[in-house]
Amino acid sequence: MPQARRKTPFSGKAKKQQLQAKKQNKTMLMSNAASSATYDMIAVNYQPGKSRGGRGESNRYALKFYRETEAELKMKKEEALKSLNPVPEKAMEVNPLEYFPADISFPQRPPWDYAMSPAQLDAQEQRYFKEYIDKLQKSEHWKDISYFELNLETWRQLWRVLEMCDILLLIVDVRYAGMMFPPSLYKYIVTEQKKDMIIVLNKIDLVPASVVAAWKEYFTLNWPGIRVVYFTSCPGYNLAGNTSDKAGLQVRRRKGRQRMCAEGATKILEACKDIVQGHVDLHSWEKKIKEETEVEFDYDEQTEIGETILEKSDTTFYKHEKYKNGIVTIGCVGQPNVGKSSLLNAMMGRKVVSVSRTPGHTKHFQTIFLTPQVRLCDCPGLVFPSKVPRSIQILMGSYPIAQLREPYTTIR
Repeated sequence: MPQARRKTPFSGKAKKQQLQAKKQNKTMLMSNAASSATYDMIAVNYQPGKSRGGRGESNRYALKFYRETEAELKMKKEEALKSLNPVPEKAMEVNPLEYFPADISFPQRPPWDYAMSPAQLDAQEQRYFKEYIDKLQKSEHWKDISYFELNLETWRQLWRVLEMCDILLLIVDVRYAGMMFPPSLYKYIVTEQKKDMIIVLNKIDLVPASVVAAWKEYFTLNWPGIRVVYFTSCPGYNLAGNTSDKAGLQVRRRKGRQRMCAEGATKILEACKDIVQGHVDLHSWEKKIKEETEVEFDYDEQTEIGETILEKSDTTFYKHEKYKNGIVTIGCVGQPNVGKSSLLNAMMGRKVVSVSRTPGHTKHFQTIFLTPQVRLCDCPGLVFPSKVPRSIQILMGSYPIAQLREPYTTIR
């Protein structure tokens, strides 16, 4: 029989500290429950009963959105009974800036200092986030605001990426580029933080070249200092069979063995070279692209790489130092299902992060070294506050279609 573990001395002071911490955590949990009760939310990718053996809550980073009211559902169902009225193509043109009013911003980390304890920082951020939501609910835009992330833990992941990165890589789906670009993020990164920003127009193989060029011109003219690059993780050499069926519809079958997307990776490398101006040696990245262009790697969408489960709220903080230790840190941010994980795998030339067709698959902050001098930070997919119609958000892939309570509006 194994010997029982010998009890270690436990002082009265340590016991007092333990009780105080337990009391503080209980108070914070009660305040969290009270704040979440003020608005009806739904966790769209919640996994019941999946606690990973008590090592932490696996649903900590579940996407959270507002639930539609019964009155809203009834109105939309009645609207679905009306006839469809086709409109000319010109009438479908939109101004993306109309979807992001100047007085709607994303949650930004409240001021902190190293003297604050994790519990104090957590309480401050909980309070700030509740005040942010309350302020948004009282604004004139509230009735028009669409689905946006309500999980503070996910926003904390964004805060960490924005603090650590030297260059922010904003990935957008080129089919909805204007609706996925929040001007408030550009203002925060470029104007306030004095950092550089690159927009990656992803999935360019799905639209005509003229559309890609038009979006590049739009961003370049309207947002000074921003760099725009093209990318696709499905170039022709990574697809199998014909690209269209007998009816002329586009068919895209991905090969089981993939090659690095050297063209897109090279474009991102060139943009980073232009930014760092020789302060970081990027020759290893350039060499990696040349060496691994013809190397193939297994691609399986069902493969799970793993998931980081945290036992406590992620309240860590990071004081930014530009190009610290000769390393450039590139933060990857974008909405759910925009293709961030596929882009990282394509840049790496091998499978390093798990991918899925389900929005919100990446649930935690991930750090990957592309080369010893280049570090990538992958943030979970985030839906920023905006006035983009909810039906368009569903078509964009920001909201899981399986969670729809009313599909008629999206079909129309």
